Amino acid sequence: MLDLKFIRENTDLVRQGIKAKHETDNIDAILSLDEKRRAMIGEGETLKAKRNDVSAKVGQMKKTGEDASAVIEEMNQVKTRIQQIDEELKTVEEKLEALLLTVPNIPHPSVPIGTTPDDNKVISEWGEKPNADFVMKPHWDITSKLGIIDFDRGSKVSGAGFPFYVGKAATLQRALINFFLDQAAEHGYKELQAPIVVNEDSARGTGQIPDKEDLMYFSERDKLYMIPTAEVPVTNFHRKETFEEKELPIKYAGYTPCFRREAGSYGKDVRGLNRLHQFDKVELVKFVHPSTSYDELESLRGDAERLLQLLGLPYRVLLMCSGDMGFTQTKKYDLEVWAPGQQKWLEVSSCSNFETFQARRMNIKFKARETGKPEFVHTLNGSGLALPRVVAAIIEHYQTPEGKIIVPKVLHQYTKFTVIE
Repeated sequence: MLDLKFIRENTDLVRQGIKAKHETDNIDAILSLDEKRRAMIGEGETLKAKRNDVSAKVGQMKKTGEDASAVIEEMNQVKTRIQQIDEELKTVEEKLEALLLTVPNIPHPSVPIGTTPDDNKVISEWGEKPNADFVMKPHWDITSKLGIIDFDRGSKVSGAGFPFYVGKAATLQRALINFFLDQAAEHGYKELQAPIVVNEDSARGTGQIPDKEDLMYFSERDKLYMIPTAEVPVTNFHRKETFEEKELPIKYAGYTPCFRREAGSYGKDVRGLNRLHQFDKVELVKFVHPSTSYDELESLRGDAERLLQLLGLPYRVLLMCSGDMGFTQTKKYDLEVWAPGQQKWLEVSSCSNFETFQARRMNIKFKARETGKPEFVHTLNGSGLALPRVVAAIIEHYQTPEGKIIVPKVLHQYTKFTVIE
């Protein structure tokens, strides 16, 4: 969330950010509650000081034998009013807290202002799109013929969007997970095996609540959410903790299955592996010093891009516009891989900087070396990578005219085979 003082002192900037992200503007209500809250705190402090003075006066009067009944009555009235203020203040602060959670993060000045994906900016491309002398098929045709991904049985067992990976496709999945984790370890990320369910505080901490409740599966009985991404448990790993400045940056990599309801998704864009309710992903998470966070974002993006380069998959990098960026981010890059069988780009990674937005919700700080005072860290995360569309791109990019799939060379040590047929 944003700092209340920041909102108070930069109201126009915050309003512009809300407008750029097409979110509801509750700033007037927030400022009104803030003014009421501060007035109540001021009145309460004045009355508490008066109560202390009156209490001392009563003690002196009793010592001298004076009648203190009138003063005691006055003290009781002050005490009653203090209790009323404390109760009212609690209510006001709860309302204020709820409204603060509705304020989105402010886009970084480098973020293009826009509304739709058409307003995103392509900043780079890597690799050559395949120029095959045969008609390249979409992955669902290839996997159906090979019998390696079973959508029908997945639908029978769980519903649409829950496929079975069979035989070498299952091995390919496992190979990619190990490859991604090994690459992350080589570049300084410590591996975490995280829970795949989280409580409400954790979901609120990373910003899934109150923004994305409808996208998460929820167990009413246990009050637990199935995670939409490892970002949620891994970032909450250090909730309510304070680092020493010398410890920063701290970097984690975590593999988890991810679960998303994807309510309202339908049509050709969700066919095959393009959009699933359950999928595997390796997530990269950073806790960094505020002065380095945008350099760390570029480094994070580089770590995700490296994986696609090693796999030999053509991709492009998008700088997301304000309206297509998300509620919590200040700046976000998407990596999209080319799927030649579909003749379209598929998103396989998002790399984001949240500045202090998540850290404030989770109370994650570091002790500044120069001042010794605690300050909020900046948090970042990125997919490194999400598997379904990477698998789809590999199948389509490395298909042969005979319908076989050539396995990328970097995966041979993990798969122990070089072709799927």
